[in-house]
Amino acid sequence: MSHNEDVRNTSALPSQPPADHHNATAQDAEDGGPTQQDVSSKSRSRFKKLFKRSTAVQDDGKTLLEDGTITDGGVAHSGDIEATPKSPRRRRWIWVAAAMVVLLGGAVFLGSRLPDPKASDEYQSLYADNARVNGDLNKVKTDLKTLEDGMKAREVRVASYGQELQKREEAVKSAEAAVKKREDAVTVAERQKAANTVREGTWTVGVDIEPGTYRTDAEVSSSCYWGIYRTGSNGSDIIDNDIVSGGRPTVTLSAGQDFKTTRCGAWTKQ
Repeated sequence: MSHNEDVRNTSALPSQPPADHHNATAQDAEDGGPTQQDVSSKSRSRFKKLFKRSTAVQDDGKTLLEDGTITDGGVAHSGDIEATPKSPRRRRWIWVAAAMVVLLGGAVFLGSRLPDPKASDEYQSLYADNARVNGDLNKVKTDLKTLEDGMKAREVRVASYGQELQKREEAVKSAEAAVKKREDAVTVAERQKAANTVREGTWTVGVDIEPGTYRTDAEVSSSCYWGIYRTGSNGSDIIDNDIVSGGRPTVTLSAGQDFKTTRCGAWTKQ
């Protein structure tokens, strides 16, 4: 007999006591035999035992016949089927399923009993504090960005001012150089003019003053006296002299001569 046929034979067992048991219990009650409660109790006990045997046989891959005989691969066995141990794999899966049911029930119970943490005052306070801190942080970031932009703009202006200042410094240096050049030219001219100017006194030509022709810078009066002497004669060897009553007199001086001027003003080399 195949396994499929064993399953069909096993599934053919009744799921509840047969109806004729009820008729039998009624007849026995009339004859003074066993009562209906006794018969029903026995029937239920027998049915439970057969159902338990059928379940155990199906788990072990065996076949339960209508007379209570158990077949295993075509070999008939008799005896109490309840002594046959259940499959270890089936027991393990039963325990796993039971544990899953317990865990699922506990999770559902805890989920339905625990309060929502977001609805607590502490959570709302922390949420408000976090929002306030984020707002302050965003404000600080905005202020920092404004300061950085302002600093960059100031750096650009400072760099521009630095370039302008450098240009001005270069212009000042150039002007100072030009002024110094003019001052040097004026100094040279003044020195040259001073060297070519003879004032009141006695001067040795070629030592104190340059040889050449000299003329008074302004008109003179009758008190103007000038004289040319041989150098080293101490005024005793007169080469030429004159007392001028007006105009701008002129003299020509050579090396080896002394020139004396009194009340004539400045003489300038021509």
